[in-house]
Amino acid sequence: MAFQVPSLNILLIAPVVIVAGWGMLLMLIEMFISDEQQKQWLDWAPWLTLVGLAVALVQTLGMWDLNGGTFMPVGGEPMIVVDNFATFLNVIFILTGMMTVLVSVNYMRRTGLERAEFYMLVLFSTSGMMLMGMANDLILVFLALELLSIPLYIMSGLAWPRTDSEESAMKYFLLGAFSSGFLVFGIALTYGATGSTQLPVVLAGIASGGSLALAGAAFLLVGFAFKVAAVPFHMWTPDVYQGAPTSVTAFMSVGAKVGGFAAMLRVFVTALPQIGDTWVTAVAALSALTLIVGNFVALAQPNIKRMLAYSSIAHAGYIMIAVASSTATPDGVSSALFYMFAYLFTTMGAFAVVIAVERKTNEGVTLDDYKGLAKRSPLLALAMAYFMLSLTGVPPTGGFSGKFFVFRAAIEANLVWLAIIGVITSVVSGYYYLRVVYMMYMMDGEGEVQDGWGLNGTAVAIAVLATLILGFLPGTWFDIVRQAALHGVQVLAGG
Repeated sequence: MAFQVPSLNILLIAPVVIVAGWGMLLMLIEMFISDEQQKQWLDWAPWLTLVGLAVALVQTLGMWDLNGGTFMPVGGEPMIVVDNFATFLNVIFILTGMMTVLVSVNYMRRTGLERAEFYMLVLFSTSGMMLMGMANDLILVFLALELLSIPLYIMSGLAWPRTDSEESAMKYFLLGAFSSGFLVFGIALTYGATGSTQLPVVLAGIASGGSLALAGAAFLLVGFAFKVAAVPFHMWTPDVYQGAPTSVTAFMSVGAKVGGFAAMLRVFVTALPQIGDTWVTAVAALSALTLIVGNFVALAQPNIKRMLAYSSIAHAGYIMIAVASSTATPDGVSSALFYMFAYLFTTMGAFAVVIAVERKTNEGVTLDDYKGLAKRSPLLALAMAYFMLSLTGVPPTGGFSGKFFVFRAAIEANLVWLAIIGVITSVVSGYYYLRVVYMMYMMDGEGEVQDGWGLNGTAVAIAVLATLILGFLPGTWFDIVRQAALHGVQVLAGG
């Protein structure tokens, strides 16, 4: 049998090609850098990375309302689809990469972790995230997940020979490989039930797949739940977040989570809506458990990185409310996308403040280090207070707008009990978020702020501005997000 090459339209995957190709180009350049030029190369690498991401962002924005598919096997469906859903997510991923570079430059230099390959790994992981939202085939979902994850495993251990950094890399790698096994097994079972891994074909055959299809969906859900850190598949998150360099923690807290939800929405809303009665119940139960465990365990954390780790777990629960609502209301996917967009700026901003307060690698990250921050750096403390209010869900912030849309979608989907749990746990979260604000303004402390006004300060300013805009103009942005949802996964699913 002759091998037939799938048709390929480079234009449709131009943003991914730019990001991944730019990373490979930087690797090739580094091969020719002499020892005498290493210092200059380390200064240039982050700026070159920003240039590549900026070019990809411009290309991505120009693809709004562009729909199509590529890498299409003969007689089959495209493995990669381009629609507003994928385009909007690509904007989130590229902005995450750019914010990560901004918060990393001075931090990596200050902590002695400055390596040019860090920025290349950010590019490779970002390209994997982008493919997660564009995947129209379960095989590509798996490949994109590995492209996303492997650079993160390496970056988590970048602070070697520090023990906690090595521990975080090992735990992340082992449990990540374990979750990949669940995902692959789910793909195999889905293939057995439908005879295909292409999402449109799975959609056509899943209803007649019987118990095999349900088992496949269950294993797929477990694989995605590991990636987004949903309870009870969250055990890697606190140790990895604490042990990894803080700029890496910021990157994975947004990028890996949004990438996991991108694939979850693409697969479950596009390919599995006909068995929604089964998986919606499971997702809703996981959401409730994640909200309760994440918020209540965060109350006892004395380390701000561990506190933000459990906060990240809790926010996965809020996004899962939207996922559970996605088959019953058209605003389910829209609210998930809006929440992830607001979460990007709020979380990256909070970690930027953590980086500014951190003295050495993982020194200066206890809650006590925030005592008196308002006297030492009033603007930085004000920004941190605003981020804490946004994470709590206090208006006018992007976090409040995100929770409002998520809870509204849950009510429209008759998941009132889940919305009630979300509201109650939001109130609980106010204790550990506002505890940071109390320490900054009501207690005395000492310690030097390391990078309050440089590139890291620029990232803080961008995050504050974006969170303000999403808080004051939520309707405008939600209309854009609704276009991404209605002209993306729900069109493919027949919604």
